[in-house]
Order: sequence, then C-alpha cells, then structure tokens
Amino acid sequence: MTTSGILQPSKIARELVRGAYDLHVHSGPDVIKRIASDLVIAQRFMERGLGGYIIKSHYAPTAGRAALANEAVPEVKVMGSITLNRAVGGMNVMAVEMAAREGARLVWMPTCDAVNEPAGRVPPQPGAKLPFWAHMQHQMLAEGVVSEAVPVVDEKMQVLPETRAVLRSIAKHDLILATSHLSRDEIFAVVDAALDEGVERIVITHPEFPSQNLSAVDQKALADRGAFLEHCLAPILFGKHSWELVFDNIRATGVEQAYFASDLGQPKNLPVEDGLAMVADALLGAGFGDDEVHRMLVTNTRQLVEV
Repeated sequence: MTTSGILQPSKIARELVRGAYDLHVHSGPDVIKRIASDLVIAQRFMERGLGGYIIKSHYAPTAGRAALANEAVPEVKVMGSITLNRAVGGMNVMAVEMAAREGARLVWMPTCDAVNEPAGRVPPQPGAKLPFWAHMQHQMLAEGVVSEAVPVVDEKMQVLPETRAVLRSIAKHDLILATSHLSRDEIFAVVDAALDEGVERIVITHPEFPSQNLSAVDQKALADRGAFLEHCLAPILFGKHSWELVFDNIRATGVEQAYFASDLGQPKNLPVEDGLAMVADALLGAGFGDDEVHRMLVTNTRQLVEV
C-alpha cells in the first residue's frame, strides 16, 4: 500500500488510531459548505472508536455547536474553538473570553485574515485557483464588505498589545494556542510571547503549508520550545505539498512533539472519520513503527486536549 491513492484505511490503521483526537475538523453547519454536520461526524467518530475532535470555523465560534454534539453523542468528546479573523473582531480579547466561558478548547490566530494570507484581499492573478474562503471574500468585497487583515505584530516583529492580551486570556483559561496562517517570523514572535505569558499548549498549524513553509530547522526550534507540530492531511490531498516532505521533517524533528490532524470537511474530500486512519497507513508505509504512529496520532493529541 503506497502513501497515495489509499481508498480505505486498513484494519491495522483503524486499530492504531482508536482513542485519537482530530484537532482540526471543518464540519457543518458553517458559512462554507461542509461534507457533514457536527452530529453526523460525531456519530461516525463513535462508530470508528475515535476519541473526539475540535470544530474549526474561519468565521464563528464553535463551542456552542460542540456542546450540542456532545449532548447528542456523549461517547465522543467534541470541542469548540475560535479563529481570530475579522468576523469576530480580530485580535479581540473579549471574543476569546466569551469563547472560553462557553467551553472552547482552542484559539486559532488569524487564517484568511492573516497579513500573510492576502488571497481574499488582492485581485487574483488570471487563472489563479482560489480557496473557497477567498472566493467568498472577493464576493463580499464587490458588495462593499471589506475584511481587513488582522495584524498580530508591528513592523519590528514585536507582538501588539492586543495580541498579548489575547495570549494572557489563553493562558488564564489553559486553552490551546494554534498559530494558523501566520508567517514564519510572526510564528516565532507569537510563540515566544505566548511562552512569556504562560501559555502551556501551543500548536504550529500545518508547518508545511505554502503560506507557512517552515524548514526542518525552524520546526525543530519550535518543538524545542515545547510547541507541537500539527501536520495536516488535507493539504497533501490537495497537492499543496508532498507526503515525503512531511516524513522528512518528522524524521528531523522527532515524533515527541509531532501529531497529525485531518483538516478535512471539504465537500469533495475524504470522509473526516477516515482521515487519521489513512494517515496511519501512510506513516506505516513510510517505515514509521506502530509505537511512533500511536504516539503521533493518539498519545500526543490526547495530551494536548485533556486536562
């Protein structure tokens, strides 16, 4: 079995990922069409023996949705999050405080409104293939609704006061901080500031993604700071980067601070509940041992979310 073209996860892979958490899931209902609802995905996770997942939306807090999914499918732990794009006020500590009080588990730095992600704000090149969110932002822009970039640092790469306020709130509520679509220099600035403010759970979101594209040296430096490296399946399936790049980076940085998330939920992509098992098959095919696969997909994900 190769690392590409896997249609169904193997039985071995399904067993290896029992109890795992998928910390990056795009379920519905959402502003963007998704493959399935929170309730359907929770039911499927229970059937697969998975531990749970975190709901990600680029635009709205999801803790309320998670609470309803938990009530409907109590065997699976569904968790909410908030993404600090312009729709929630950007670097808005009040939004973080409200999300925390509603039960959110993770705070994402800006994604589509990151300074580092201009696709939804600048005219696209002819023939450019835009993400779904960028299409929507250009549609809104034509209607006079502007989604401005959300800065997290100043021109000297010093974190802004409002960023520090958000980081203090994350630390106070023992939430997970995810760096999202920040640039390399922004990531290092925010991670160092987060550590200064007492944040204990830090995730470097899809470090191989083109808008991050962190080298193995940078990934190792962040792992040495205690951050977890979140390698994602969806960008590989979309051809954003290769399996081999991820494998090489994991071999360079070690499995202790690495984990995989699916980043699935797109209507034309694979079922979310199969994502982690498919990753397990790919890792096994690349020569990683059962213990290493279990560490990255189960142990590390549980360590991040459990209190």
